[in-house]
Amino acid sequence: MMVENNVEDEKEELELPFFDLATISKVTNGFSINNKLGEVGFGAVYLGTLADGQEIAVKWLSQSSGQGFNDFKNEIILIAKLQHRNLVKLVGYPSKAKILDWSKRFNINCGVARGLMYLHQDSRLRIIHGDLKASNVLLDHKFNPKISDFGMARTFGGDQIEGNTERVIVSQHNL
Repeated sequence: MMVENNVEDEKEELELPFFDLATISKVTNGFSINNKLGEVGFGAVYLGTLADGQEIAVKWLSQSSGQGFNDFKNEIILIAKLQHRNLVKLVGYPSKAKILDWSKRFNINCGVARGLMYLHQDSRLRIIHGDLKASNVLLDHKFNPKISDFGMARTFGGDQIEGNTERVIVSQHNL
């Protein structure tokens, strides 16, 4: 089971092993679609196989989930405390907060800003992305951001400073 946010405050109470994100990515073949078991209320579930051959289900909390982090955390705590042969067993958790320290987060934000500056001012075409959000920023293996999903992007002339659109973009945000 995978926890997207940091649950360090529960670590001592749960006495669970910690898996780094690189290990979880490796055992699920990079969260391959071929390893995807399905979707649940919290997000996607992937099949993984640990080095010792143990098969695991890795649950990834989606930001667009209808259920929040507190419900997800509650599930983890309950599963960790209960033990029965007919109940799923929690074997550990990874925490992205350990990987994305403030320095990496700052570099990601600066990279996104540089990408937007290129689109708005420095490219041959003036481009407004139109749908910039966290899920449209991909990270490479060194956590360099790559702006993606240009389906709603629009180009403008070099001297154009205004534009009209008949399109309204509605986005769901979890605040």
